[in-house]
Amino acid sequence: MDEELLLEENKMGTMPINKLLITMSVPMMLSMLVQALYNVVDSIFVARIEEDALTAVSMAFPMQMVMMAMGIGMGVGVNAMLSKSLGAGDGESVNKAATNGIFLAILSYILFLIVGLTLIRPFYMTQTDNTNIIEYGVKYLTICTTMSFGVYTQIIFERLLQSTGLTFYNMITQMCGAVTNIILDPILIFGLLGAPRMGIAGAATATVIGQIVAGTLALIINQKVNKEVRISFKGFKPDLKVIKRIYSVGLPSIIMQSIGSVMVYGMNKILGAFSSTAVAVFGVYFKLQSFIFMPVFGLNNGMIPIIAYNYGAKNGRRMIKTMRLACIYAVAVMTAGLLIFELLPGQLFALFDASEHMLGMGIPALRIIAIHFPIAAVCIVLGSMFQSLGNGVYSMINSILRQIVVLLPAAYLLSRSGDVNRVWWSFPIAEIMSLLCTLYFLWKIYREIISQVPEGTD
Repeated sequence: MDEELLLEENKMGTMPINKLLITMSVPMMLSMLVQALYNVVDSIFVARIEEDALTAVSMAFPMQMVMMAMGIGMGVGVNAMLSKSLGAGDGESVNKAATNGIFLAILSYILFLIVGLTLIRPFYMTQTDNTNIIEYGVKYLTICTTMSFGVYTQIIFERLLQSTGLTFYNMITQMCGAVTNIILDPILIFGLLGAPRMGIAGAATATVIGQIVAGTLALIINQKVNKEVRISFKGFKPDLKVIKRIYSVGLPSIIMQSIGSVMVYGMNKILGAFSSTAVAVFGVYFKLQSFIFMPVFGLNNGMIPIIAYNYGAKNGRRMIKTMRLACIYAVAVMTAGLLIFELLPGQLFALFDASEHMLGMGIPALRIIAIHFPIAAVCIVLGSMFQSLGNGVYSMINSILRQIVVLLPAAYLLSRSGDVNRVWWSFPIAEIMSLLCTLYFLWKIYREIISQVPEGTD
């Protein structure tokens, strides 16, 4: 297929931007909402075991975030390289991006298999000396890490679909995985329908089975439907140049999300000085906020290949219009989330069988933290735009400043007052700094890259 025909056939270069962004993003937003639902459902059932089980799951977040960071960061790099290669009509680079991405996904699983077999108990012991929480956590997180081949399969093959605009199929795979998890959660946790009562191990088992289902479907759909990415491992050898290109974009994303795990770990330590209930409140917030943030991440997943494709195709007008519309939609979603958290915090915590003590701590927490949602919307979209243009390092620097330089020190200093409610103000404080930093990087990237791209047409 020659370059002109490839450009003609790919909707990312021809479809009206608003329609294109909606077409590509809405399926991703819906599927990620379902993913957020099964994350919340998982914790709702775990909370009915006892509060220590919920705290153990909350303490697992940092390790799980690193595990996901490895896959998502690699996927971002593959996505950007593959979409740009499609835009430039370079079929050979398309296949190299795909095959080396699959190879990197396999290596990522092997790494976390080793971690799961050796480091889970020491990881929990650095966070708490409560033996009940430790035992719950070891059972849960060991299963999630040693069986993580499903999530890495899902990530890489969904990114291949996303890179070529087939986001509808991403919705199918993610929803199938999520529904599988939701159905299996009560069955395996509480021993329904003749299944053994597995408790917290059942929650982890339901999660990994859902990931395996989604990953298997994504692999099959790629082979059957994705005509623009023809994967061939004939004579395959890892290509260090391609891997370097993938990680030049993906490594900042890996570091950025890993920094998020450091932030969660640090917050768990700070809040643990108050009580295990404070850690559980933070864990519930993290589950609930995924309902608000996941649709924005889905919007980003639809936006990234559009910007990367049109960057490769040298069409600046479509790049700018995509970025502008994505910001508008993201702010709208996050403002809706702000209103929900401000108006219904008690009802949200009631889903987790919260005690009066947890409600007293959790209601002000949600109301204070949610203040930063609309600001975060702009930062998230623009940060993803930096990545799609191969400047993920800007997002990485911003994330380090926000979460390590500002948020954790602010949380620690506020905790010294002895009032846990003051700790939550560290989130709005850090997000304001993040916005200022993001706008500075936007000015730089516009001057250095976007303004240099030919204007093109809509």
